[in-house]
Amino acid sequence: MEIVVLSAREIIDLSMTSKKGKILIVDDNAGIRQALKILLPMHFEEVEAIPSPSTLVSTLERFRPDVVLLDMNFHTEINTGNEGLYWAGELKKMVPEVEIVLFTAYADIQLAVEGMKRGAFDFIVKPWDNEKLVATLTAARDKARKAMGRDSSGSALRMTDCHPERFSCHPERSEGSMFWGSSHAMSVIQKTVQKIAPTDVTVLITGENGTGKDVLAREIHSHSLRSGKPMVAVDAGAITETLFESELFGHVKGAFTDAHTDHVGKFEQADGGTLFLDEIGNIPLHLQAKLLRVIQNRSVVRVGGTQAIPVNFRMICATNMDLEALVREGKFREDLYYRINTVHIGLPSLRERREDIVPLAERFLKQFAEKYHRPLDGIADDARRVLEGAHWSGNIRELQNVIEKAVILSDAPVIQSEAPVIQSEAKNLSAKDIQIDARSGPGMTGGAGSNNVIPGLTGNLLHNPQEEERMVREAIQRYNGNISAAAKALGISRPTLYAKMKKYNL
Repeated sequence: MEIVVLSAREIIDLSMTSKKGKILIVDDNAGIRQALKILLPMHFEEVEAIPSPSTLVSTLERFRPDVVLLDMNFHTEINTGNEGLYWAGELKKMVPEVEIVLFTAYADIQLAVEGMKRGAFDFIVKPWDNEKLVATLTAARDKARKAMGRDSSGSALRMTDCHPERFSCHPERSEGSMFWGSSHAMSVIQKTVQKIAPTDVTVLITGENGTGKDVLAREIHSHSLRSGKPMVAVDAGAITETLFESELFGHVKGAFTDAHTDHVGKFEQADGGTLFLDEIGNIPLHLQAKLLRVIQNRSVVRVGGTQAIPVNFRMICATNMDLEALVREGKFREDLYYRINTVHIGLPSLRERREDIVPLAERFLKQFAEKYHRPLDGIADDARRVLEGAHWSGNIRELQNVIEKAVILSDAPVIQSEAPVIQSEAKNLSAKDIQIDARSGPGMTGGAGSNNVIPGLTGNLLHNPQEEERMVREAIQRYNGNISAAAKALGISRPTLYAKMKKYNL
């Protein structure tokens, strides 16, 4: 047998050519993660490990691996492998080019076969043989890189090369994407979305008109394992009662007059994806029972048909109504309410996140300046103050419309407070936003019969920063540090008052 002796340079070159690709390890055992992070860097350019699937989707988007080594059990008391099978199937739906190797301590051939059926590349049993493990993972890597179109030098796809169905391969989000801003309320919601998006949990989004409920629904869908499938949006308030069943459940040919062909309903259209049911509070009571039946049974029967058609969907609902009040009044089914309210997200009004008004306005300014080819550079300080102080009863949608009109009508390189549309907002400032509430509150020191107006605090909170700071400081002092009472007196929300306190280092 001929013995081949390699020089140090050749060994380095061989190592460099064999080290390519990225692998993501998902295993709840810290010792296994550590061992693999020692072994696998000799064969992969990058290795990352996470302890559970809870952050799997966000890690996929950021890391973009070629191979996922996926544990099949993430709870010590459960060893069925169902978790691994579920995630294997969902990952192949979302990122079909990524190869998945299943990892388990239980040598079950039936489990292996089921995993392969769901798209797994192969199956590794713990404790593993290093040589076999490496051979399996590198084979999976090579197959994945070929499918993804990685070049022969091993370099990764450029952002422009990304398949549209794979991850979020957009260097800039589209104009309709979620703007989280810097408010505390939105930060809490963002963290909630990161946790629930990868699951199939049903979500109820509430909030005033114009707060972005539909945008949030798209955000949840885009970060879910169903993102490769459609999100079908239905405005329940716009569907007449006579067409409700046909639109949602479909109908067969001849089911009624003008039913000349079979019609696929919204639930079937959302099969494998997400059904977004907006304005769910508008659905009449007698139709809510039919909706509940489909949600519970996960199957639809088309109008005029007899066959139950299985549907696999994730449901997100939205409303600007108080569903709990409707339940108490007997106008909304309690069982349906609890079925759709597994996770509730309440979007704040724009008045409750004033620190986000100007950044949102600048975002819309850029969007509409490009759309209408207007050379606008920004928003003047005085116009910013007007925007920050407006009541915005229509919330983000109203702000968007105002900025669009301002862009179209502006003759200056920046939007000024003198612009007619901005002047209109200044005139429409709500008394809530510019006056102190004269009603008594906790901590007031005024005597009996006092109208409890804090001297000097009435007037505009917006146009003079020094005056605004004085007013905020005096309100806090007058109410003995009671933030709720001070905010109420100032006519602003607690989050807004906290933001102003931070702004003025109070």
